[in-house]
Amino acid sequence: MTTVTAISLERKVPPFGGFNMRFLAIELKRRFRNYRTLAFTVVFPVAMYFMVGYPNRNTPLTGEPISAGGLSVAAYIMVSMAVYGAMMSATASGAAVAVERSLGWSRQLRLTPLNPVAAVATKVIAGMLFGLIAIVATYLGGALTGVHMSWSQWLVSGLVAWLLGAAVFTALGLMMGYLVPGENAMQLTSLVIVFLAFLGGLFYPVNMMPQVLQDVAAWTPVFGIGELSRAPLTGDGFDLGALLNVLLWLALFVLGTALLFRRDTKRV
Repeated sequence: MTTVTAISLERKVPPFGGFNMRFLAIELKRRFRNYRTLAFTVVFPVAMYFMVGYPNRNTPLTGEPISAGGLSVAAYIMVSMAVYGAMMSATASGAAVAVERSLGWSRQLRLTPLNPVAAVATKVIAGMLFGLIAIVATYLGGALTGVHMSWSQWLVSGLVAWLLGAAVFTALGLMMGYLVPGENAMQLTSLVIVFLAFLGGLFYPVNMMPQVLQDVAAWTPVFGIGELSRAPLTGDGFDLGALLNVLLWLALFVLGTALLFRRDTKRV
């Protein structure tokens, strides 16, 4: 008598939706092999600091003289440029997914048990690590040219710029990469980042803008990150509204990316 064995067609989902360190390592290797993007990530924010911040290294940020332990305007600009560098590098890292789409890599991933949220999380982490390079390079440029801050100001401002800035804008880059065709994703995303940086107060203080622009700026994803990262320098303290701003945009970008990832590969 022949025994018939039932075969299950249901895919077994691995723990954590398929998230694993090997896939993350592959993502990181791909990022670091793009030497042009890597050079741009390191050079551009540092160059911006030297052009805008370094000439103001002897200008006090507040009423306290620099000689008496006060902060300089250069420190303020350095943090802003570090945020901008993290935004640019993280977004470029995320937008590179448009190339993957054109090569069919996204559809290939959908043949695996990898959960869309786990795939997005892997790319966000890789983009964040890539964005960290911009922050370290900018802070190193500031430290070598006489920017003085307490160790807590260096640490807290850097961590906030990295954890919030890189996370939010990697997610934005991914969303744009799944939304826009490969040949246009990077160009459009770069224009969006520059516009948001200006409007969000990285290149021009928000309180010096017309009231209408100030009201609009408070709703941009850059505003909350900039305010929180510079708070250790300005002494403004914790701003719950700025944090909610960042978390809301992060949730929207991650959700949008996951939905677009599913839509892009639903034919598989």
